[in-house]
Amino acid sequence: MRESFIDYQLFKKELTPAQILVLSFFVLITIGTILLKLPWAVHGSSLPFIDCLFTATSASCVSGLSVCDIGTRFTYFGQLVILLLMQLGGLGIMTFSSLFVVLLHQRFTFKNRMLVKESLNTLEVESIKDLLKNLFIFTFLVEFLGTLVLYFYWSRSEVKFNPLFCSVFHSISAFCNAGFSLFTDNLMSYQESWLINLTITSLIIIGGLGFFTISNLKDFYKGKEDKKIKIISLQAKIVISFTIFLIFFSTLVIFILESNHAFLDFSLIDKLKAAYFHAIVPRTAGFNTVNVATFTSASLFFMIILMFIGGGSGSTAGGIKVNTLGVVYGIIKSIFKGRDEIELFYRTIPRNIGYKAILILILSILVVIIGTISLLILESGRGDDFSFLNILFEVVSAFGTVGLSVGITSKLSFLSKVVTIFLMFIGRLGPLTLALAIKEERLKAEYHYPEERVSVG
Repeated sequence: MRESFIDYQLFKKELTPAQILVLSFFVLITIGTILLKLPWAVHGSSLPFIDCLFTATSASCVSGLSVCDIGTRFTYFGQLVILLLMQLGGLGIMTFSSLFVVLLHQRFTFKNRMLVKESLNTLEVESIKDLLKNLFIFTFLVEFLGTLVLYFYWSRSEVKFNPLFCSVFHSISAFCNAGFSLFTDNLMSYQESWLINLTITSLIIIGGLGFFTISNLKDFYKGKEDKKIKIISLQAKIVISFTIFLIFFSTLVIFILESNHAFLDFSLIDKLKAAYFHAIVPRTAGFNTVNVATFTSASLFFMIILMFIGGGSGSTAGGIKVNTLGVVYGIIKSIFKGRDEIELFYRTIPRNIGYKAILILILSILVVIIGTISLLILESGRGDDFSFLNILFEVVSAFGTVGLSVGITSKLSFLSKVVTIFLMFIGRLGPLTLALAIKEERLKAEYHYPEERVSVG
């Protein structure tokens, strides 16, 4: 027993934080698959293994894509498993395990700190204990408030599920940017409800901004009240400014594109409400109050771009992250201004961060291209439902861990489901994290090759 424990400790020490993060998600998905395969997890006959694996991966990676009806196919036990997978996957398994270290008053090693940093995708590694406590208080407080509001509505209306469980499920699903719903038509039955629309979108936005951005804002305004010098970090400025811009711009675009199409029979207020809702969900969570399959091709392509961008780094959202987009924008802006440095909001961003942003963008595009080509080959000759645009939409939705679908998820073949599972896994962890987990750590080179110019473009 002692020897096996020592072997485990040695094995753990040999792994990098990126490798441990990848392994932890793999273990979570495996456990989730086993639990969903149990006979008391579903109504009627058991689900095929691939469907259990797909659902467990989708929940753990907070994607929201589903091959079956969550509300009718799964029992309360199965739905509870999905709920726990969303919560664990949304905040990261290493974050939860680190919390137990804090609660047990164990010593935080440097590697523990780096694991939390990798899991939360944050630059800060100081005061980990306070950070974790504040993170969990913030998370459960927001989810609790979301549950209260949703329960206030659903306890007074006719729902076929337990109102409290339904409220908890949708609150966690929205905050963790998962997009899973117990209702067969997602939230289409609540298209007219301002309370449901605003509560769900508020939870999605808060989850998409991330704890560190909101914490930085809180410290800034608290500093102003206490007359202390506090600044809003560059990261928070990028996340907030790009999020606000994308919300307003996306609402306007979808309103214009769908006013005389999917929103044709809606009043002006309902058109704006539906446009706002579907401007929020593509970047993070796959809820919908209107059938996405009825949207125009222009809207679907625009939503693909939003799904690819995603939310803020260190949040529960997917995509390449608005931080990456912000840095790439800074690079383009600097090139046009003839500046050698990457500059944003009167700050200079280190070049290695710029290289990382470009690498993430290129790797992400490659993953989407490979995934799209794979599904086009595997689903060739299956009719108009599997058009290029629909398959691209499905691929980016999986990679961006969004969960929106034009209705082809349940129709995917076995191999297409396997490809989609990999896309969700890569999308949740990030292509760069996986690349770092695979490659060996190398020392920085102490030499430079001669410089020579080349023509580009």
